[in-house]
Amino acid sequence: MRKQLLILFVVMLAVFAAIGCTDTEDQPTPEENITSDEEEITGAEEDIEENVSDAEDEMMENDSMDEEEMDIVQTANDAGSFETLVLALNTTGLDETLSEEGPYTVFAPTDDAFEELPEGTLDALMEDEEQLSEVLTYHVVSGEYMASDLTDGTTLETVQGEMITINVTDDNVMVDDANVVQPDIVASNGVIHVIDAVILPPSMAEEDMMGNDSMNNETMDSENGDVVVVPVD
Repeated sequence: MRKQLLILFVVMLAVFAAIGCTDTEDQPTPEENITSDEEEITGAEEDIEENVSDAEDEMMENDSMDEEEMDIVQTANDAGSFETLVLALNTTGLDETLSEEGPYTVFAPTDDAFEELPEGTLDALMEDEEQLSEVLTYHVVSGEYMASDLTDGTTLETVQGEMITINVTDDNVMVDDANVVQPDIVASNGVIHVIDAVILPPSMAEEDMMGNDSMNNETMDSENGDVVVVPVD
């Protein structure tokens, strides 16, 4: 009986010993634990860097898309200082033209510039779509001309058909009689140069002068039948 108990005891010890060895083999060593932790930390850092990089790329892409999507009309409208110009463009339908691919260069009068026109002029233009279109297209040039392209004495043909003249003195750039107060506002389909006055086509200015002169003159027949103009004091 004692012999059988001894044998059973030895067998149990052997079983416990085997179980203990198995548990020891399955548990990682301290070195393995450190290596695993380092790998997890490295992986987490890489994930963070990747997420930050993705966020920066997305922000840059969104900024780029915002800039590209703003055409000349949208840019002028967004600025808030061209309400009269945008209204005039909408009235004549030129807003659709300036929303096309282009490119265009627009010398854009501010709201203050339109207010400087003689009393009643703006109202008269708004009621005469043809003349309004003539004035507006005289402010537009086909092609993209940055400020660096505008040198003294340069003449550019406008969409209206007549020429504008660029004068450069020191740091001041003038378009006909208007000063460029803010150059190089870039849009997706061209560039805007802000000017402080509304410029008129030479032909329209001449017609205006002729009209003013005719108001102060009288006509009469000469002895040979010709019509002559006599100034009225």
